[in-house]
Amino acid sequence: MKMKIRANDYKANEVMKIIREWTTLSQHKFAEETGRSRNGINNIENNRNRIYLNDFLDICDKFDITVTLEKK
Repeated sequence: MKMKIRANDYKANEVMKIIREWTTLSQHKFAEETGRSRNGINNIENNRNRIYLNDFLDICDKFDITVTLEKK
């Protein structure tokens, strides 16, 4: 199933949570799959920590998510 969101309509932490929910993984399992801690994922999703763009793109690549940039 192909799912698509307009990331500009969300905060960065909300996009990360959407991606994790698309994987249907718990924070614990998602953290294991991405080589991070559950606490780290929780902190990103709750806007206490930020994620570097390279790390974000690595996660997208791992779960076969395409990131597209468009000019308005």
